[in-house]
Amino acid sequence: MSSSPSTTAPPFDGPHFPRITFSDQVEAQHRLLTRQWGIESIELVLGSSMGAAQTYQWAVSHPEMVRRAAPIVGSSRTSEHNQVFLTSLRATLTLDPAFRGGEYSPDARPTAGMRAFARIYAGWGLSQAFYWEREYRTMGYSSLEDFLVGFWEGFWLDRDRDRDNLLAMLWTWEHGDVGRTPGFDGDTGAALRSIRCPVVAMPARTDLYFPPEDEQWASQFIERGEVRVIDTTWGHFGGLGLNPADNAVVDRTLRELLDRPA
Repeated sequence: MSSSPSTTAPPFDGPHFPRITFSDQVEAQHRLLTRQWGIESIELVLGSSMGAAQTYQWAVSHPEMVRRAAPIVGSSRTSEHNQVFLTSLRATLTLDPAFRGGEYSPDARPTAGMRAFARIYAGWGLSQAFYWEREYRTMGYSSLEDFLVGFWEGFWLDRDRDRDNLLAMLWTWEHGDVGRTPGFDGDTGAALRSIRCPVVAMPARTDLYFPPEDEQWASQFIERGEVRVIDTTWGHFGGLGLNPADNAVVDRTLRELLDRPA
């Protein structure tokens, strides 16, 4: 189990949990692989969404270990447009009167804020085309409201997500930037130029968080960088494993990358 606001003992529990960067996360993973298991080389680092940010971070922080990298529907730097989304999520949770600065009672969780959180996510996680074509019906939902309640509210409310955990992850996502890696002084381009391995980024064409343009911008700095766009109406979820057609594209690309000499 990872360390988080909900699993950490006082005085660093809940809203007192320290700020964690992608660089911090990768360093913890690096220690596990090298000190615990003695692993010296990684054939492929990959991840989607925030895992994609960690993938870029691995390639920057430990180029001596990473032989190939495949960030899926994620980015090396969180854009300002993405930050707009994240600040709206934070507001929905923290403005709920029951939130109480993160010191909420387990018996009186800020449910209203979480329900608004879910509704905001519904408009960003999937594309306009997904809703226009009513793709949610292929998932077994009979109407838009059925989908919003059953899928989105169910995803966040029924699983009883810890609010302080979510806010901690929001902060990490919001401050994502490989340029903040020690030694690069905030220069994202320089950090990306330091990557030695082949990098195949897979953004989704309709992703509102991480549009293909973001990855095309990053790829120009990576000597062996490439962008393969997932042509999907599923937005960000095109890289999260829900749509079989998109999964096939990702799987095929990963097989091709693993077949390449590193």
